[in-house]
Amino acid sequence: MTSALSRLTRALMMALVLALSVVQPAVAADDDSGPSVLRDTETEALFRDMSLPLIKAAGLDPTSVHVVLLNDPEINAFVATGQTVYVQSGLLLATDNVNQLQGVVAHELGHVAGGHSIRMAQGAGAATGISIATMILGAIALAAGAGEAGMGVMMAGQRAALGKFLAFTRTQESTADAAGAAYLSRAGISGKGMLDFFAKLQNQEYRLAIYQTDSYDSTHPLSSERIAALEQKLKSDPAWSKPVDPKLEAEFERVKAKLYGFVDPKQALIKYPESDKSIPGHYARAYAYHVGGYPDKALEEADSLVAADPDDPYFLELKGQILLESGRPKDAIAPLREATKASGDAPLIAAMLGHALIATEDRSNYAEAKQVLKAAVGRDDDNPFAWFQLGMIYEQEGDTARAALATAERKNLEGDPKLALVSAQIAMRGIARGTPDYLRAQDIFMVSCSELGKDKNGNDKKMTKELAARCNK
Repeated sequence: MTSALSRLTRALMMALVLALSVVQPAVAADDDSGPSVLRDTETEALFRDMSLPLIKAAGLDPTSVHVVLLNDPEINAFVATGQTVYVQSGLLLATDNVNQLQGVVAHELGHVAGGHSIRMAQGAGAATGISIATMILGAIALAAGAGEAGMGVMMAGQRAALGKFLAFTRTQESTADAAGAAYLSRAGISGKGMLDFFAKLQNQEYRLAIYQTDSYDSTHPLSSERIAALEQKLKSDPAWSKPVDPKLEAEFERVKAKLYGFVDPKQALIKYPESDKSIPGHYARAYAYHVGGYPDKALEEADSLVAADPDDPYFLELKGQILLESGRPKDAIAPLREATKASGDAPLIAAMLGHALIATEDRSNYAEAKQVLKAAVGRDDDNPFAWFQLGMIYEQEGDTARAALATAERKNLEGDPKLALVSAQIAMRGIARGTPDYLRAQDIFMVSCSELGKDKNGNDKKMTKELAARCNK
């Protein structure tokens, strides 16, 4: 009797583990192993310009929805949690025009508006229920000595659970497709790009020898199914024949070219040869040469861009970046000053100017560096490197408390609550109580304590004595 109970207990435990492992949805990596965010002022401006009418059409708050670029060669876009759409670099490079990219973003906004990242747990829960129930039945059969029957019940349960979960995700994808098509229509944007991109995905499926006749075993409907479901609706929409905004398309071509040069320099030089004297051609080669370690050739390409439009902030930014990262910070200051001014004090460009001023190691430049960096983090505090640079200025001035606060800000953004907590505590000791800087340090301290008191799944955990003592002071 004891042996049978023991076998049953072990079988039940295994059933629970297997059941949960089968139906857990994939989530975006939240650690250093995941793809990095690529921040660039011009790219973020393109994303904002092309997605704004779609965000409004979806009934969402434009100040709360963000489209973010990730450095990942896979052709993919997704929504993990909240209202952030992640576009991977491989997808942006795979799109032929801005309209295709808008089609992808419209689909992802369908996930945002539908709250699909939250509802994913519902689909997982239903599948878990099926899996656990059949696992228990199988475990009972195993304990009773009916090994083959028990394993058969377990395998059937696993298959049923997986099938239910895949059906749930396919429904979400189809719903997002339909919502995206509606947003394109309301925004007066052609759905041609959406269909064209699905056709590109269909061709990729053929190249990869994916000969499925249906999508039963997939998280997404087949591209052919998605085209069939949307084609009539999109082609009959009044916006179908509406041409793409030429200004928006030009922005897209520039961003795509610079991204090519940054992530795939060799391919960029093939796609944009020296004979290509267009703006995207110069852009791609400038980044490719810079990343490849040819600063003189990169500077030549940047100078060609500046000559074409001396007031373009992004051309000036590129020239300053090449000079700065080639060990010429003093020469980088002038173009970066102009770029900062021409861009309306864009925070990322201003932060680069602050970096150049500090890199000269000329103390007479530090006051300006402090001014531009404080303005930069004031307008965009999601820039760890800008906080690092500002911390250096405070350290040079002997203001260790605010240097610690800058470190706390940086570590908080980098997801390091332990160092953020320690730095915030140091800042609080040296900054007058009740001041804005003190209150900010206090906020980081409290948030860090909360983070340290939970595990990766958001469950409460026991802190070390040292951290508990710090948080309870």
